[in-house]
Amino acid sequence: MALMMQLLVVGLLPWAFLLPLGGWAGEIIGGKEAKPHSRPYMAYLKIKQGRGYYPCGGFLVSENFVLTAAHCQGWFHSRITVTLGAHNIKHQEPSQQVIQVRRQIPHPEYNAKSWNNDIMLLELAEPAKLNAWVKTIALPSGAEEAEPGTVCRVAGWGRTIVSNNASVASALREVEVEVLADAECSYPDYVSSTMLCAGLRSEGKDSAKGDSGGPLVCGGKAQGIVSWGPDTPPGVYTRVSTYNKWLKDTMRSAYP
Repeated sequence: MALMMQLLVVGLLPWAFLLPLGGWAGEIIGGKEAKPHSRPYMAYLKIKQGRGYYPCGGFLVSENFVLTAAHCQGWFHSRITVTLGAHNIKHQEPSQQVIQVRRQIPHPEYNAKSWNNDIMLLELAEPAKLNAWVKTIALPSGAEEAEPGTVCRVAGWGRTIVSNNASVASALREVEVEVLADAECSYPDYVSSTMLCAGLRSEGKDSAKGDSGGPLVCGGKAQGIVSWGPDTPPGVYTRVSTYNKWLKDTMRSAYP
C-alpha cells in the first residue's frame, strides 16, 4: 500500500502506536450524530494490544458472528471484546451487551500489505441476545452489488475531523456517501473485484473514515466494509458480495 495510507495511523490517538501496520481506527468526516440505537447491528471492537488497546468497528450478521475488516485482527492472539447495543460508547448503557471473541477468522487470502481480501469473521464466545437494541443486518445475496450512484451510509465512533490531535467521538456518528465508479479510486492497490469505491469529494465527506471494519449500508444491506483510503475521499471498502460463499461456508461449518 502506498506510504501515505500507512502513515495515517501516526498521531491518530494516544495509543496509535499499538495499531497493526497500516491500520487506522477511522473517523466520520462531514457527518452527524446518529439517532440513538437506529443502527442496532453496529459493533464496537476493543482490541487488546500490550498494555493498551485500539478500536475498530464491526457489524452483527448472526447471533454468533460479527463481520469486520481483517486488518482489525488482534496480533499474537490478542483478546477482542465486542460491545453491541451501544450509542455512547463511553457510557455503560443498559442496552449494551459486552461479549468476548472466541475465534478470529480472517480471510485466508488476506494481504496485510495491500489490504486485499480485508474481511474477517469474529465468532462470539456466547450468542448475542437479539432485541430492540441489538439486531443483525442483511448481506447482499448472490451477485447483488451497489451500482455507482447508489447513496449509502457509513457509521462509526472514530474522529470527526482530519487532525492528528482530534479526539474520538463518544456517540455513534454517521455520514451519507455515494458509490463511485472504480476509476475514481485510481490507487495503486485498488482491486475492483474485491474492493468498492465510495465518497462525496465535493462535500468533503470521507467514505473510508467510519471506524475500520464498519459497514457501508446501501438499501438496508451491508455492501461494503470500511477498509482503507487517503486523507481525502473517495475511500475504499471491501466488496462484501465477493465473499458470499466464504462467509456462508465458514459460518455453516461452525454451526451446521
